[in-house]
Amino acid sequence: MPISPRRGLLAAAIATAAALAVTGAPAAHAAKKPTIKVSDGVTQPVFSYADAIREYVRVESPVDADHDGKKDLIRVDIIRPKESGPDFKVPVIMDESPYYDNLGRGNEGERKTYDAAGNPVKFPLFYDNYFVPRGYAVLDVDMDGTTKSDGCPTSGGLSDVLGGKAVVDWLNGRATAYDAKGNKVKATWTNGRTGMIGKSYDGTLANGVAATGVQGLDTIVPISAISSWYDYSRMNGTLWWTGEEDGLADTVDTDPPAKCAAVRQELATGQDDATGNYNAFWSSRDYRSAPTPDVSRVHASVFAVHGTNDLNVKPSQFSTWWAGLAARNVPRKVWLSQYGHVDPFDFRRDAWVDTLHQWFDYWLWHVHNGVMKQPRADIETGPDQWTTESDWPSPRARSLPLRPQADGTLGLSASSGNATFTDTKEDEGSLVSDPTTAQPYRLAYTTPPLKQDVRLSGTPTVSLRFTTDRPAADLGALLVDYGTDTRVNYLGAGSGVKTLTTEDCHGESTATDDACYKQVVTDTATSDVNVVTRGFLDAQNRTSLSTSSPLTPGTTYSVHWPTLPQDYRFKAGHRLALILFGVDGDVQYDEQATGATVKVDLAGSQISLPVVVSGGTPSKDKTFSAKQTWRGPARVVLPRQPRFFH
Repeated sequence: MPISPRRGLLAAAIATAAALAVTGAPAAHAAKKPTIKVSDGVTQPVFSYADAIREYVRVESPVDADHDGKKDLIRVDIIRPKESGPDFKVPVIMDESPYYDNLGRGNEGERKTYDAAGNPVKFPLFYDNYFVPRGYAVLDVDMDGTTKSDGCPTSGGLSDVLGGKAVVDWLNGRATAYDAKGNKVKATWTNGRTGMIGKSYDGTLANGVAATGVQGLDTIVPISAISSWYDYSRMNGTLWWTGEEDGLADTVDTDPPAKCAAVRQELATGQDDATGNYNAFWSSRDYRSAPTPDVSRVHASVFAVHGTNDLNVKPSQFSTWWAGLAARNVPRKVWLSQYGHVDPFDFRRDAWVDTLHQWFDYWLWHVHNGVMKQPRADIETGPDQWTTESDWPSPRARSLPLRPQADGTLGLSASSGNATFTDTKEDEGSLVSDPTTAQPYRLAYTTPPLKQDVRLSGTPTVSLRFTTDRPAADLGALLVDYGTDTRVNYLGAGSGVKTLTTEDCHGESTATDDACYKQVVTDTATSDVNVVTRGFLDAQNRTSLSTSSPLTPGTTYSVHWPTLPQDYRFKAGHRLALILFGVDGDVQYDEQATGATVKVDLAGSQISLPVVVSGGTPSKDKTFSAKQTWRGPARVVLPRQPRFFH
């Protein structure tokens, strides 16, 4: 017999009650799955930092850098929202570093600390404090051979890089890791999207891992980072310093010295300080070219930061890497400052945190916030004065050749005649002193006072035609700004910044890991002269960095070499100068002068400047017209730069 509507409703009610007795609350009141909150185009801090999960794993790498017959295990310290798991997979911000138990990280030299069980309780820098509440996991990874990882450090070698790659592989289910009890563990809490960040060696590792083409590495933020270790220790065959690779490995390795002594000896032999030549050792540490990790494999987006006055990790490390990325249309962004080896957190803090936040949200959480619609390049033109460009170098830059004249000026037309200097080792104060006074160790050529501001944007190139009386000669060039001005004091103790006693905070804190850091201000200095850029060449490497070819005394040679890149504004009334000499004792610490007499053919010599002019073509610009004389002396003193970067 048919069921009446009333009886049907009653039956449905009884069935519902029975279901609730088994399942609990109605589906309408079930706990919501955790998710990020986005407002104004960025993630918001909705997850507890205090309650975050803090743990560690050891990821199996494919290398055995300490030659003990076992694959090196890489220590990975993890902090992630407690809600993260199979139902809420979060992206990763990863800082791989060799410095967590020696030099420390950041302006205040922070190190990791651990609880009694060995779990991490302090993560250096602000990344964890700021980003974990916004739905990210932060991983502090001990580079192979350092802190709590197995292995031996190899100063940019393949084992350094592959350890970090293994961590990205584990996050994406392609590598094995072990928890504190030795059990295999999977990263079920991550969506696999990873961004690597770090300054100096840390940023270098980000470059190297990206250059492997590993899938899952979606973006990198290399700050003052190396792209070729040869260029870190050398420039065109000349030596910045000797004993670099084995010395750095010894600095970052806090294990007993005997453990990695054999590896350090391999580094000392491979770097070949005796010749300064490029060889297989350096090729394996060149992330710009095959067959090693190579820029052609980079698919991760890149947000690079570099100081154009960094005399530690020179700005050519950025510019050549950037050119390789541009040739392959890699999504990219750059900040270029007038500081030395300084993190943007310490020279443009609030803007940096905001921009980095947008960058990671876009690439790791896929928040469409417009960060990629911003101008590609932010450039500091003076102390705390920033401008933007659609790219770098400026698309408006054009080559302007300036040629040394027989009367000591620097002009647009070719000259005739010869001039000589002796290849000796001099400090920059002597090299840039009154350019109207003849000195046996240098040649100095200056423009008249500029009639308008001139902006340099890119890499100047020196061309020289010369003869020598010896089979070897060092060739150096300085581009100098003569004119009184207040500039970023990149030669000072803080590389352009001063640290205050006051603090500000970015993120959430606990008793063991606070988000507050000392504030910084720009350190400036007023001077009559500034060395804008530097460039050096061992004339024996004129045709090849890999092979030395002795000079034949009396034979004429033509050589070309790039200086370090720069973005710099010469002000109206100032004078540009080209200084030619042998060895710069303030930055070429371990290069030895040859004593050769170098005769320069002025007609075949010039410096080509990439300049941004107001209109027309550089050769027709009126900025460099009219000859005027030097009006006063200048002095500069450089402190010795740090031997090892961090």
